[in-house]
Amino acid sequence: MFNAVRGTLCYKGADIIRIDNQGVEWEFSVPARSVDSFGRLGDEARVLAWLLHRDDQMRLYGFVSEAERSVFIELMSVDGIGPKAALKILGGIGAAELETALESEDLARLESIPGLGKKTAQKLVFTLKGKLPSRMAAQAAIQAGPHDDIVRALVDMGYDKRKVVDAVTRVDADLSSSLPERERELFRRTIVELSAS
Repeated sequence: MFNAVRGTLCYKGADIIRIDNQGVEWEFSVPARSVDSFGRLGDEARVLAWLLHRDDQMRLYGFVSEAERSVFIELMSVDGIGPKAALKILGGIGAAELETALESEDLARLESIPGLGKKTAQKLVFTLKGKLPSRMAAQAAIQAGPHDDIVRALVDMGYDKRKVVDAVTRVDADLSSSLPERERELFRRTIVELSAS
């Protein structure tokens, strides 16, 4: 499976772009709000791809960033939301703003997205809160933080990832750097804090 297509942007529509890659034109359905992010006609563009392959059709969906594509894929995990609906949602709200709305359970903002009713908005919050790729620095710490092993172990034990990162950061700041077996104590105190919350 291919990950992305790079080439010359040769067409822009309301929610369609075409990329000329050495004489082959690739057509992508893209979120309407992202069309201009691919540049101007004639510019070189890189489009991250997702392929819909069914017995009766094949369609390419394109995204400007990994985060946008990841959110698109997560949206389709919600009962009743397919590729078209997921694309329409991302056309009405950016990936980062969608995450903020889900985390704060801002149903009013979600319901303001064209075609999204109250029931679907509630379903989105219930299914996706805490699951979208975060744009916050705390999430980066999960990937490459100094206590990555502790975070991973606690998440494997069933704790919420974001709460674990926050707790590890707080406990770490309180511990003396010269404490013997510091990592073990950090692990123990983080569990205590998480259990108390």
